[in-house]
Amino acid sequence: MRTSRLTNPIVLLTITLLSSVFFFVIFFQNKSDLSSTSGITSSSRNPTSMARTFILWLHGLGDSGPANEPIKTLFRSPEFRNTKWLFPSAPPNPVSCNYGAVMPSWFDIPELPLTAGTPKDESSLLKAVTNVHAIIDKEIAGGINPENVYICGFSQGGALTLASVLLYPKALGGGSVFSGWIPFNSSIINQFTEDAKKTPILWSHGIDDKTVLFEAGQAALPFLQQAGVTCEFKAYPDLGHSISNKELQYLELWIKQRMQSSSSSS
Repeated sequence: MRTSRLTNPIVLLTITLLSSVFFFVIFFQNKSDLSSTSGITSSSRNPTSMARTFILWLHGLGDSGPANEPIKTLFRSPEFRNTKWLFPSAPPNPVSCNYGAVMPSWFDIPELPLTAGTPKDESSLLKAVTNVHAIIDKEIAGGINPENVYICGFSQGGALTLASVLLYPKALGGGSVFSGWIPFNSSIINQFTEDAKKTPILWSHGIDDKTVLFEAGQAALPFLQQAGVTCEFKAYPDLGHSISNKELQYLELWIKQRMQSSSSSS
């Protein structure tokens, strides 16, 4: 048995759910702190003049979409008044790193903790990418400009975010990866279109992450550089496998700047 695998098939699910509870308790305890920073990220631009924006959030292994919906309440800048959020839930699937236990999972994960050299299951990953692309296509068909589409995800959802953005044929507004990893081999770079390579990536990772090791996040930089993709990598000291207020506050600013740029150029 590989020593990197979990010794208990339900440990990962427990960690994920506990992380979600802890995460949102912190957020709602700190609402006043977040509101005090809204002046920093607000703009004098009339929010009604901002183009419609779509943000897709992809949760981590064992989690659910509804459990992550409170995230959108933290984005209080006027620019987000015309934003549509979607928090889908992964289907139940057997997961190899949990000895085949069935849980909400976008694709299979061979082992944990995840390192830079962890084997990739590209087959199940690409099936999940197809489903994400269908969601994006539907929003674009409904009138949202591709440059106003943002995909964000945590852990397994972050890995799926990266794959979905880079394999989409058009340039999107951006992709944001939290505590994720590169879920495919470098040979897949040949499938990235020139437009897809124009989609900027924001990568946030806790240095103390014991589930998706920091080295797995760092491996994204040379990979994306080889692919010709722009990536802003932000390391967070003393952060484990979870999302912090600081990460989401920066994400709000990062997306807002691109929303403003998109509106001014249209």
